Amino acid sequence: MSAASQPPITVRIVNCPACGGDSVYGSSNPYRPFCCARCKGIDFGAWASESFRLPEDTPPDAEFGDPKLIP
Repeated sequence: MSAASQPPITVRIVNCPACGGDSVYGSSNPYRPFCCARCKGIDFGAWASESFRLPEDTPPDAEFGDPKLIP
């Protein structure tokens, strides 16, 4: 296939998870999906400080007792 017959490469633009601005999602952006090093650093800092946590779905055992003891 020659270069002239290849389809043009489209650039995918996504929203930056940190600031909400436009971000190029491709190999030309080393910070993807973030728009810049600053936004990537902010997100990494939030993970490192444990600001992002999974919600605890299970209730504490003290409220419902030990499930092994239920007849």
